[in-house]
Amino acid sequence: MKLPFKYRKIDADGVGINCAIGGDDGPPVLLLHGYPQTHLIWHHVAPVLARTHTVVATDLRGYGDSDKPPAGPDHAEYSKRAMARDQILVMRALGFDRFSVVGHDRGRRVGHRLALDHPEAVERLAVLDIVPTRYTFEHADAGFGAEYYHWFFLAAGNGIPERLIGGAPEYWIRARMTARHHGGTPFDPAAMAEYIRCFSTPDAITASCEDYRAAATIDLLHDNASYGTPLTCPVLTL
Repeated sequence: MKLPFKYRKIDADGVGINCAIGGDDGPPVLLLHGYPQTHLIWHHVAPVLARTHTVVATDLRGYGDSDKPPAGPDHAEYSKRAMARDQILVMRALGFDRFSVVGHDRGRRVGHRLALDHPEAVERLAVLDIVPTRYTFEHADAGFGAEYYHWFFLAAGNGIPERLIGGAPEYWIRARMTARHHGGTPFDPAAMAEYIRCFSTPDAITASCEDYRAAATIDLLHDNASYGTPLTCPVLTL
């Protein structure tokens, strides 16, 4: 399954980022997906937006058909700062120095960091279906732990989540995608097949775990340092 767009893989300082680009003119908008999906999460939305915008839908590093670089001990390679820099480099390579950003879930965290680190580039920001990482960890309780156990499971060390998910990646994807907080709603079968294909390699499973390990470590350091810094662009929060 693909979007009815042009596809490119753009080098972002040695990390190849898979991009779908649609629309020939109109203001540029960057779409960033969540876990455990790819850019295809936007397959209904992107073609409609492309009627009036130039749409760029990417796979975050570690996801989809983007590269999955090895991570170091501080997980910086999967920090939202590193992911945001990928997206800036992609948009510059496409000729866009200023653009809007829409982020869902993990993509929302990347979009927020992008707007903090590169305010000159982000014209406006939409953040969908998410609460900030810093706030969430500070207010986690038993209810959160039961519903969002994967935050802690995926961040575990010693290769534990990789070994367990690697035994049944399709089961894990289907279980996560129909969890209660997703409403148990069926997803497009072709999109689901792509999510499973892209997620089912050892490198992809490790990369997605590194995303959550970064969220629990280096991302918190960055968020603490930025706490209280207002965004300078208009923000839509759903």
